[in-house]
Amino acid sequence: MKRQYNEFINWANENGWNIVLKSQYQLYLDDSLVTRYKGFPFEYEEFMKMVKQCITPSEKTWFICEDEYNNKSDIAFKWNEFELLSLDAAGDDDEWKSEITIWWDKHLPILMSVDNGYSFYAIDLADNIGSIVQGYEPEFEEVEIVAQNLEEFFELIMSNKIKLL
Repeated sequence: MKRQYNEFINWANENGWNIVLKSQYQLYLDDSLVTRYKGFPFEYEEFMKMVKQCITPSEKTWFICEDEYNNKSDIAFKWNEFELLSLDAAGDDDEWKSEITIWWDKHLPILMSVDNGYSFYAIDLADNIGSIVQGYEPEFEEVEIVAQNLEEFFELIMSNKIKLL
């Protein structure tokens, strides 16, 4: 898998992405995140051990990395911004809020976009474990599977079958 990450990083660099690599191969995630996502995907951890920042040329789409998950990023959006928007839309409806939280507990967002509206990609941790799903506003929790795993997701990006601007 590390070879796949290197291929993606090289491809992204060649295509004008803003890639910042880490100086040390390590990862520290806030306890609240690790507690919430007990099945935090090893494959994505490995990617984040290598990459500090990964942003498309338009700067409208980015991978959520360690600093974002730990709320230490310059990016104006929190890593769980779309969950927060859904919770806000639920207003005082506690049952709906609970459903939203339970859904997000099972889907780890890994990439966010504000290009042509809000959208995201997440790793499914419950139903189709390891698959990558995509969701859009206004119903973020209504998603479709776009890749069976992270490796396929990177391949689809590099082959421009998933276009990230």
